[in-house]
Amino acid sequence: MKLILWFKELTIQDVPVVGGKNASLGEMYQKLASQGVRVPNGYAITAEAYEYFVEKSGVKKKIYDILQTLNTHDLKNLQDHGHRVRETIMAAELPEDLKTEIETSYIELCRLENNGAEMDVAVRSSATAEDLPDASFAGQQETFLNIRGAHDVIDATKRCMASLFTNRAISYRADKGYDHFNVSLSVGVQKMVRSDEAGSGVMFSIDTESGFKNAVLINAAYGLGEMVVQGKVEPDEYYVFKPTLLDGVKVSGEQITFKYRPIVGKSRGHKEDKMIYSVEGNSPVREVPVSEEDRKKFVLTDDEVLQLAYWACLIEQHYQKPMDMEWAKDGINGKLYIVQARPETVHSQGDVKILEEYLMKGKGKTLVEGVSVGSKIGQGSVRVLKDTSHIHDFKAGEVLVTEITDPDWEPIMKIASAIVTNSGGRTSHAAIVSRELGIPCVVGTKKATTTLTTGQAVTVSCAEGERGYVYEGLVPFEVKRTDLGVITPPKTDIMQIVGDPSRAFDFCMIPNRGVGLARLEMIILNAIKVHPLALLHFDELKDETVKTEIAELTRLYKVKSDFFVDLLATGVGRIAAAYYPNQVIVRLSDFKSNEYANLVGGKQFEPHEENPMIGWRGASRYYSAEYKDAFALECQAMKRVRNEMGLTNMKLMIPFCRTPEEGRKVIKVMEENGLKQGENGLEVYMMCEIPSNVILADEFIKIFDGFSIGSNDLTQLTLGLDRDSGYVSHIYDERNPAVKILLGQAIKSVHAAGKKIGICGQAPSDFPEIAEFLVEQGIDTISVTPDTGLKTWTNISAFEKKIGR
Repeated sequence: MKLILWFKELTIQDVPVVGGKNASLGEMYQKLASQGVRVPNGYAITAEAYEYFVEKSGVKKKIYDILQTLNTHDLKNLQDHGHRVRETIMAAELPEDLKTEIETSYIELCRLENNGAEMDVAVRSSATAEDLPDASFAGQQETFLNIRGAHDVIDATKRCMASLFTNRAISYRADKGYDHFNVSLSVGVQKMVRSDEAGSGVMFSIDTESGFKNAVLINAAYGLGEMVVQGKVEPDEYYVFKPTLLDGVKVSGEQITFKYRPIVGKSRGHKEDKMIYSVEGNSPVREVPVSEEDRKKFVLTDDEVLQLAYWACLIEQHYQKPMDMEWAKDGINGKLYIVQARPETVHSQGDVKILEEYLMKGKGKTLVEGVSVGSKIGQGSVRVLKDTSHIHDFKAGEVLVTEITDPDWEPIMKIASAIVTNSGGRTSHAAIVSRELGIPCVVGTKKATTTLTTGQAVTVSCAEGERGYVYEGLVPFEVKRTDLGVITPPKTDIMQIVGDPSRAFDFCMIPNRGVGLARLEMIILNAIKVHPLALLHFDELKDETVKTEIAELTRLYKVKSDFFVDLLATGVGRIAAAYYPNQVIVRLSDFKSNEYANLVGGKQFEPHEENPMIGWRGASRYYSAEYKDAFALECQAMKRVRNEMGLTNMKLMIPFCRTPEEGRKVIKVMEENGLKQGENGLEVYMMCEIPSNVILADEFIKIFDGFSIGSNDLTQLTLGLDRDSGYVSHIYDERNPAVKILLGQAIKSVHAAGKKIGICGQAPSDFPEIAEFLVEQGIDTISVTPDTGLKTWTNISAFEKKIGR
């Protein structure tokens, strides 16, 4: 009988012997260390040791007798039975030979890793049925950190064994159909990573919300990792694009060199508290506040983000499935480590065949908001619970509102219509369990428990992007389900119009052939917020209030203009990554002067124009002396996406180009800023949205690689009206014969030059006859907003079949 096995002796085949967690640690320790993945050394107290203990001490029979009257649907019954089983285990003595082996192994680990001196270890539970592809037992059992000395290791081992019968573990096994006596417990004893002096977190080799498989998601917070796992803090969040990360990577010992640095998402969490070692009291760890200065910093450097993402890719490749991992950074030696890895259990279960879309159909007062988990909508009466002492009051279909959740909450989480928490991020316990259960969840609201009241009717929406909202009342919504397997792809390329990077991983799941129009304006408005010239001329700003606001927004940047470049590149990079390798055409900024003036610091740099719609916008800005330096920042950002992130599927498009001469000037300015047309496959398109673009199409198409028709501006300029004016808006109609003549003429001219032309606008989705007219004219691409993508896809496919195309 093997009571102890070292990580170097274990592989993933040993799950029945040491549980999923320990088997995975052994597998990585043995087989991935040669590729640079660091896993702290340790050993496993086997499941046989657990069975030996419960049999020899007579505990097993006592547990069996206690569980005869268990009813997991009666929460008071569950609590009582769980408590009695745990007390029974803790009251029993471990066999002397098992105690001796645990103590001897701890001494040996100290000899190997700490020159024989006593050292701190993590003592973790590892159930023999956990971390299977169809069920995540993560968090069902206990982990004990900063355990030092053989006596405390033995005590922590016993507490781990007792945690096999926590209330949540008993309930979870019952729901999953696992026999309580077919699941044993192994205990891992692993050298502690001193992340209390640095940071730690979790990461997934797949996007946890959309199931997008080409991204690594990393969460990071200060201190020991339990704060992130338990959802007590809102962590930093990073996304890394896997295909180009792995393209050209070189490894020499522990040194990793990346050809591309595709960090396509980066947001700071609040990280208000952290868990550190405790030097006094009974607990080996304690929670302390994070300094205001540290809260406003990122936990990880970009190099560390890339290193972790690379390890995530190696681990995923080794296991040949998406993985859920925990990592830690040692604050003493500065190195990163992987401390756990298990299969991801939600999106890895197969490709989506039925596309399910939740759509709000009404509006309600926003009560609280936070980070959205999933993409569903739920409704019900609020039940505010401060702790688990009153969970028996919770009724099926209610909305659970609490500070945070841990596995003790799981018996009621599975019957909730939605979950809302004050704390936590996308990889907190509440988020992980909600995702697995398919329940909408909003985390990190800060004030849900004080704003919402028990009995109040609410609607919880996670269907509107990265932010989740709790609305007052039962707001109408609908669920659209589409069988993707029965849709015949059209010959015309149906592409998307995308402006919000946070939705890109969701939108790319809708059938498409890329992005025909990626708008920069939403990134500038929502993420950057500041006028680029205000960043370039910060010292010359006259308004001190504006100056203070910009200083706070850019506090992490020594060069303030880098703030603009960094956020713009990250946002565009995420869109380009989502649709890779399909083409993503990015339209460079097309704010009007009044819109630019509304950006922070913008009023000082913008003129007043009576009619900004046909004023200083688009191409005319890019080469002008007044704006040329600001346009250079856009070019730097686009260059970074292509050259540093490796996303060469991104193309560029110039809006509102009035004359061929303007086109040539813009191409020249772009080249001066490192964006040379034709170099590394860079294509530059032009928005065809002014009648002169059609009339002189033969000239314009010599300058550009293709056209994309902007039907909104083309219609209003053809008909000579302002579509926003209520007096003439009734005349605005893309189906007007004059507009259709220009559409047909543009398509004919571009095709005569052997180049491609598309359209981006609402006309094809609003008016099927316009879409059919364009198909008959031979248009190459039609770009529509994602919400109309499926409708357009199916309509065009049916029309092509009708005309025999």
